[in-house]
Amino acid sequence: MQFQPILEEIVETVRPLLGAQGHVANYIPALARVPAAQFGSALRTCDGQEAQAGDSGTRFSIQSISKLFALTLGMGALGDALWDRIGREPSGNPFNSLVQLEAEQGTPRNPFINAGAIAVTDRLVSQGDAKAALLELLSSLCNEPVHFDEEVAASEAATGFRNMALGNFMKSFGKIDNDVAAVLDAYFHHCAVGMSCLQLARATGYLCRDGRHPFSGEQLLTERQTRRINSLMLTCGTYDAAGEFAFRIGLPCKSGVGGGIVAVVPDRLSLCVWSPALDATGNSLLGMHALELFTTRTGLSVF
Repeated sequence: MQFQPILEEIVETVRPLLGAQGHVANYIPALARVPAAQFGSALRTCDGQEAQAGDSGTRFSIQSISKLFALTLGMGALGDALWDRIGREPSGNPFNSLVQLEAEQGTPRNPFINAGAIAVTDRLVSQGDAKAALLELLSSLCNEPVHFDEEVAASEAATGFRNMALGNFMKSFGKIDNDVAAVLDAYFHHCAVGMSCLQLARATGYLCRDGRHPFSGEQLLTERQTRRINSLMLTCGTYDAAGEFAFRIGLPCKSGVGGGIVAVVPDRLSLCVWSPALDATGNSLLGMHALELFTTRTGLSVF
C-alpha cells in the first residue's frame, strides 16, 4: 500500500477546517500561544518505509504522549511490580480528577491519567535520573537528539496546581516514595518534550514491532509487555474519549493536549497526527478526524 498519497489526501481534506473549531490548551500559558491552524501527519512501517505530509516536521509539545514512554521505561525496569500501586482500568473522568483518586485511596486508575503518570514517574525517580532516562530513550527511538522545551516546563510548573495536589494527595496515602517536588519536576519536563510527527512516528515504532527497537532491532519490551501497552492505549489512551476513539478509529492511540495523537497498527506501522486545536475532552479535533479518514481509507484496524 502506498501511504504517501493517502497522507497528502488527508491534509487536503482537513486544510479548509484548520482553525475553525476547537481551542488550544490555554490553561498552560506556553501552549496558549501556539497557532491553531496547523496540521501534520507522518508514519513509519515495520520495514522502515516512511511517509509524511503537512506540518510533519514542526516540533510541538508532546504533553501526555510522554506518559507512553515513561510507562515503557517503568515496565522495562520493574516488570509487573509497577502495577502494585497503579490500576489498569479506564477512568471515565477528567484526566486530572481528584475525586476519583480520593475514592480509590490514592491508587490511580491507570498510568495514562495524570495521577497514574506521576506515580510512574515516582518509580523512575527511584531508579535514577528520570529526566535523562526519557530523553535518552526518545533520542534513541527516533534516531536523532530530542530535547525539553524549558519554557513549557516552567509554564507547567508555574500553573500545575492540580498536579501538585495529585502528587501530595498520593504521598499522603503512601503511594509516592520520593520528594513530591522532585517527582513533579521530572513529570513536567517529560510533558515538555518537543518532537515532530515524524519523530513520534519513528519513536512509537517498537509498539508495532512486538517491542523491538525501530532502528536497532533491540528488544526493548517483551511481546507480552508490548501487547499490554497497546491494550492500555486502546482503553485509556485518549482521556475519557477512549470509547469514542475505539468506535470511530479502532486503533490503540495516545493523545496529548499539545494536539498530538500517536496510533499503532500492530505488525504494520506507527503513525502520528498533530493539530493544536482541541475538543472538550482534550483531544485534537482534526487529529481525530484525520485518523478516522486514515483507517477508513486504508481499512486498517485491530478489529
